[in-house]
Amino acid sequence: MSRRLRWVTGRVCRTGTCLLNRLATREQLARRQCDRADDAPIGGPLHRSGAVAPEIDAGITDYVNEINRDAVQRFGPNVSVDGSVVRGHAATALSDAATSYGADLIVAGSRGRGGIASLVLGSVSSELVDEGPCPVLVARKERISRVVFATDGSTSASVAEEVVAQWPLFDGVPIHVVSVAQTAIPWTAGLAPTFYPPSAVEIYGAQLDELEAEHERVAQDAATRLRRSRDGVSSSVRRGVPGTEIVGAVEELEADLVVLGSRGLTGLPRVVLGSVARNVLHGAKSSVLVVREKDDRLGAGNRSAD
Repeated sequence: MSRRLRWVTGRVCRTGTCLLNRLATREQLARRQCDRADDAPIGGPLHRSGAVAPEIDAGITDYVNEINRDAVQRFGPNVSVDGSVVRGHAATALSDAATSYGADLIVAGSRGRGGIASLVLGSVSSELVDEGPCPVLVARKERISRVVFATDGSTSASVAEEVVAQWPLFDGVPIHVVSVAQTAIPWTAGLAPTFYPPSAVEIYGAQLDELEAEHERVAQDAATRLRRSRDGVSSSVRRGVPGTEIVGAVEELEADLVVLGSRGLTGLPRVVLGSVARNVLHGAKSSVLVVREKDDRLGAGNRSAD
C-alpha cells in the first residue's frame, strides 16, 4: 500500500466508515500468476470451460488475501480495521461492497499497477467515482494540510459543503472556498466592429460583472456558513473555465485536497460525473474528494440535470 493512501485512509478511518480500494481482479492476478507458472497444466492457465483453472484460482486467492492482510496490518493498533476479499469487475465489486458495508466514504489510489504516469487517473478509481454509493476520495497526497472547496451554489455543491462542515477529517485544516464565474467569448468577437453595435461590448462586460458578483456572493455565503464550524476559512471568485480555474486555485494555494460536488448547474442531463468534476479529477495534482447526492450515480435510477 502506498504511503499517501495509508496516511489519508488512516486519518479518515479514525473518524468514520470507509472502504479501502485494494482489490486486484482475478484476471489481473491470473496474468501475474501465469508468468510464474512454468509448470502450468496442459492447455494453459484457463480451464477448457473458459474459467480460471483451479490451481490458478487458488494462487489468486492466496495472493489477494496476502495483500489484504498486509493492508490491514499497516494501519496499526490505533485504527479499527478489518478486511475482506471480493471477486468480480473491480469498480463494480467495490461499489457493491461499499453499499453492503454502509460505507460513508470510499478511499482509492489515483492509479493501479499499470505503467501509466502518476497523474493519469486509473480506470478503477474513475469508475468508482461514477458508480460509488457514497463520496469517493482519490488520494494523491500523503497528508491533508490545506483544502480548496469549489462551489457553484448547486444542490450537489451544498451536499459537499455539509461534508466539509461536519466531517472530522477537516478539523483544524485551513479551507479556501472558490467559485468560478464561467466566461465564454461571444460569437460576435470574431466579427469586424462594423458588424455589431459598440453597445454589445458594454452589454457583454456588464453581464460578466454581474456573473462575477453572483459567484462572489456564492463563495462568501458558503464561507460564512463554514465558519460556524471551521476556523481559517477564506474565499475568492475566479473567471474562466471552471475546471481549469479550480485546478489553478489548487496549485496556487498548494492545497493537498480539493472538494467538490459531482454535478453543477449546467442544466445538461447526464448519467455520469459532471464535466467540471471530471476535469478536476483528471487535472488536479492534489487529492480529490467528489461528493454526490444520494443515488446520483451510474445505474442508480432516474437522474436530474447536471
